Amino acid sequence: MTSMIDDLLDPAASPDPTEHMSLIQTHISMVFIGDDYVYKVKKAVDFGFLDFSTLEERRHYCEKEVRLNQRLSQGIYLGVLPVIRDRRGIHHLGEIDGETVDYAVRMRRISEDRLMKTLYERGELQEIHLEAVADLLARFHREAERSTHIDAFGSVKSFKVNTDENFAQTEPFVGRTISRSNFERIRDWTEAFTRDNGPLFERRIQEGRIRDCHGDLHMEHICFLDPVAAIDCIEFNDRFRYSDTLADIAFLLMDLEFNGAADHAQRLWSMYAEKANESGTDRLLAFYKVYRAYVRGKVIGFQLNDPNINATAKEKAASTAGAYFRLAAHYVDSDA
Repeated sequence: MTSMIDDLLDPAASPDPTEHMSLIQTHISMVFIGDDYVYKVKKAVDFGFLDFSTLEERRHYCEKEVRLNQRLSQGIYLGVLPVIRDRRGIHHLGEIDGETVDYAVRMRRISEDRLMKTLYERGELQEIHLEAVADLLARFHREAERSTHIDAFGSVKSFKVNTDENFAQTEPFVGRTISRSNFERIRDWTEAFTRDNGPLFERRIQEGRIRDCHGDLHMEHICFLDPVAAIDCIEFNDRFRYSDTLADIAFLLMDLEFNGAADHAQRLWSMYAEKANESGTDRLLAFYKVYRAYVRGKVIGFQLNDPNINATAKEKAASTAGAYFRLAAHYVDSDA
């Protein structure tokens, strides 16, 4: 019996005509890329903060991913396909005779040329692009769902669940992706901030700033299509989407700074703050930037434990994770 990966890399396994099929892997997904369409299969993993370990859970989260991402994009997330193993043991995407062994999100392929990161790297990220993103996110955050249930995730007690989990899950990587000194410095600063700023978090709840957000707004998830879109939001754990809108925009600002685009980050923040009526939030924004940089380092570092990722890719992941952790430490030092 051949492996599912090998089978799905065969263009003949695709329900849509394609001459080529390639694969990109993350710590939680296998993304099969055809000429015009992309198929994302969730890995059967359980990290505590997400659980894709059963077939039914993977189906549920595929369907949820499509529904949630349609909020910030048009015509990109197209539906969910079964992964079928036929009587010969060969895997296919789409409805054919055989056993359903997995599910895949079917998406329209987006040219990398239209991603924010690509435009920036080519020196083509302009004021008009930043204005479009600020408009999109300010409107989304203003209209995103809010409830007393969602509000609760903005409290210090609830948010501390996320930060405590981060430190617990990255401690095994100390010496691999993060130094002991940076780990302890970021942890201690975070604990002090949450201990001393409870009223600030409560004020954000009273202002109605806790919403059902995107949760993973970095540069590779902003697409300059017509209209501009944001893709790949968090679907696997509501508590990572239910957050302060400031935590959502902080992710993108942090990632711009990580990639050397501090001037663009400052301009985007100015535009967004005006449109979203944000003011007096500098320290809280810095806190969320630390959190976002740390999360990025954590999840990229998880690739070191993935048996499906080769040594070269793991070396690159360790380097990139380390750079995000160093940025988090830099933010902490700047606040000192």
